[in-house]
Amino acid sequence: MTTINDLVLVHVDNKPGFYARVEDISPDVKKGWWVVKLLVLTFPLQVYTWILDESQIDGAGFTMGGTPLMLEKIQSPVAHHEVQQPTEPGEDKVASAESPARSKVVSLLDRKKNK
Repeated sequence: MTTINDLVLVHVDNKPGFYARVEDISPDVKKGWWVVKLLVLTFPLQVYTWILDESQIDGAGFTMGGTPLMLEKIQSPVAHHEVQQPTEPGEDKVASAESPARSKVVSLLDRKKNK
């Protein structure tokens, strides 16, 4: 189910077209339809507002002006990390969701001071 803050790949003419982030989903005046605001990740950034039904938000194909479109929800390939409480003051630890091994968080500010 696609929701607010999800990343989507918009397919145009059955080919990958552009990436966007779902900014808002609010009910349309027409029952069963939704006003979807997409932040299109282009330069410059653009905001598209489309009126879609639930199935179209979740990936069903549709046409706009005769052009086939489809939203595909994107999952990040980066593993999610869980932040653990430090064991000692000044010692920050992070555990990967994939492995129980712990690793030290490196401060970029401290790294810059050492140069």
